[in-house]
Amino acid sequence: MRYADGPGTQDEIHIGAAPAEVWRLVADIALPTRFSPELQRVEWLDGATGPALGAAFAGHNHSQFMGDWRTVSYVVDLEPERVFGWAVTDSEGLFGGGPADPAHPMATWRFELQPEGDGTLLRQSVRLGPGRSGVSVAIERAPEKEEQIVERRLGAFLAGIRANLQGVKELAEGRA
Repeated sequence: MRYADGPGTQDEIHIGAAPAEVWRLVADIALPTRFSPELQRVEWLDGATGPALGAAFAGHNHSQFMGDWRTVSYVVDLEPERVFGWAVTDSEGLFGGGPADPAHPMATWRFELQPEGDGTLLRQSVRLGPGRSGVSVAIERAPEKEEQIVERRLGAFLAGIRANLQGVKELAEGRA
């Protein structure tokens, strides 16, 4: 598994709530901060107050390996009650990828909602790259370990996805 191939991961969960209720939760950019050990806080930028194509939001992150850093994400896919996707950019140039460009993100995240039976099938996915990121830097330091580095990062992302999905389920079904 190579970074240049744009590897990703995803998971899904059935939620006993209508797509409109699930959408209300996943369209809130602050939702992942409730469940993520890395994403600490977010805020809309440039006067945006909610999801709209091209709208930008800042993410403030922390990890034991990288310390604190800030990203800027751009809404790149939006179909109310169906799809919410955003491209994460290196807004501070920490990883040497040049100016923040949503066409060359560090990662692209996406929620997809689909009516299913008495509720909603919610899927969350992420794709790494093609822009430079902390994963790129780690691979340059140890190119012989590229596959393990990518697998480790995708494993962390999958754990976060599962926490998000379970959290949305509990909130939407009134158990949180």
